Amino acid sequence: MHIPVLLHAAVDALALKPDGIYVDATFGRGGHSRLILSGLGECGRLIALDRDPAAVLSGEAITDKRFCIRHGSFSRVREILQAMEITRIDGVLLDLGVSSPQLEDIARGFSFRSAGPLDMRMDTSGGQTASEWLSTVSENELEWVIKEYGEERFARQIARAILAARTQQPIVTTLQLAGIVAAVVRARQRDSKRHPATRTFQAIRIYLNRELEELALVLPQCVDLLRPGGRLVVISFHSLEDRMVKQFIRAAARTDNLPRGVPVREEELQRFSKQTLRPVGRAIRSDELEVTENVRSRSAVMRVGERI
Repeated sequence: MHIPVLLHAAVDALALKPDGIYVDATFGRGGHSRLILSGLGECGRLIALDRDPAAVLSGEAITDKRFCIRHGSFSRVREILQAMEITRIDGVLLDLGVSSPQLEDIARGFSFRSAGPLDMRMDTSGGQTASEWLSTVSENELEWVIKEYGEERFARQIARAILAARTQQPIVTTLQLAGIVAAVVRARQRDSKRHPATRTFQAIRIYLNRELEELALVLPQCVDLLRPGGRLVVISFHSLEDRMVKQFIRAAARTDNLPRGVPVREEELQRFSKQTLRPVGRAIRSDELEVTENVRSRSAVMRVGERI
């Protein structure tokens, strides 16, 4: 069973209105969506999105008339809502983590702890698999991906080892790749409790699924769609995502472009101010109890912004 991270904290942060329109842009297995529905009245609506066909299939089992789910990347949220004739919403939730069913399904290739095909696609209906990409990628590009998206200090050595290994046989399983990476990292870093392949698997997954590009595209769309007072709630699981969300909310909250030393009338403030979001509280992390019950929540960081 998938255990949603920061379940109650995230839904509370949305400050639900009974008749509001909300978007769960990363449905997963619907933990957040079901709790949102429990807080809506008869006229409320919840639109869920997911690019994983298995998640969409799971969502279609929800028969609540206030709910619908669409297959697609959350970077298409505006397009999807426009097709439904929805131009304004009261809140949007982005849970950026990989769900437990995705990690535990060996056919998906996200986990290095069991043997499975090296796939790693969030959307299995199309796109290049990790195995296909590794069969043609250059050493320089592979090193850049592992260093940039995995923040792995042994990126160069890992890239060389992967290219050397593929000359002997195609790299088609998760354990093949994990073994190649482990042989490099363990020789240089013996005291880490983290699995040696963690950063490399993360980097390849982020790159193949364009996760940071998708996030950069969806954040401004969310702000444009929100009504005044509407909430943007984002749960991140690694520093690259969280840094992007933090910087986005900070930039959207800026009001420092007012002319200095010149009085400005109230009706002119909107013309001079860039502010579109108000940060709500500080970053929230899972407490000790949640981490004990769900170890995958230990790296979660939630940030909230409210539309001005």
